[in-house]
Amino acid sequence: MLLPSVPAGCGAGGIAVATVSIIIPTYNEAPGIGALLAHLRQATADEPDLEIIVVDGGSTDDTRGLARRAGAAVVRSPRKGRAAQLNYGASQASGDILYFLHADSYPPPGFLADLRRARRQGYGSGCYRLAFDHGHWFLGFSAWCTRLPLLLVRFGDQSLFVQRELFAQICGFREDLILMEDQEIVQRLQAHGPFQIMPRAVITSARKYLDNGVYRLQAAFTLLAGLYWLGVSQPRLVGLYRRLVRQDKL
Repeated sequence: MLLPSVPAGCGAGGIAVATVSIIIPTYNEAPGIGALLAHLRQATADEPDLEIIVVDGGSTDDTRGLARRAGAAVVRSPRKGRAAQLNYGASQASGDILYFLHADSYPPPGFLADLRRARRQGYGSGCYRLAFDHGHWFLGFSAWCTRLPLLLVRFGDQSLFVQRELFAQICGFREDLILMEDQEIVQRLQAHGPFQIMPRAVITSARKYLDNGVYRLQAAFTLLAGLYWLGVSQPRLVGLYRRLVRQDKL
């Protein structure tokens, strides 16, 4: 299903320019939120009124204060959890395009043009490929796999854009999912129309891999994904995640 463009202001030549809302869920992201927001402001310097919404899940550090000082709109989600926070951020957003971004992922320069181009081409949703900020060969291989048109290699770290109308139509993220909410929503988005894997990459932090061991963490993620698709319940998956993954924020 192709979505009609919704005029939202005009650029050169009277061409409608879609507005974008960037929605970032946070929980104790004080070490990195300032740098991310500075990157976003630099990458979108020609759009000083761009809407950036930080949706906090109850941080006990200075995440909210740092985000406000960096110029973001900061809201406190009624519920902690990535799906709940993203849905709440979307409910506060005004953009034609909702762009969901993790707090440790950096989109490439010119990403707003990419999102608007995808909209003009009729894509209801999509994501970038992935790259890590570390040169480990296995991380490079894992990142290369994200160019493949396979649901199993769709991760929230790749960021996600969704046309506002489509997000409302599918009722957003499933808030009962603490894990795998990213693959679940992509599966529904793909069922509703064209999904674009854009040819450039979001650069994400390898910190969790380095803290846990690259192969160990990838094995844990593979196990958790497999159990999810086999129908294992969320409480059991979350319990296993907490036993396997160090420094988690669930």
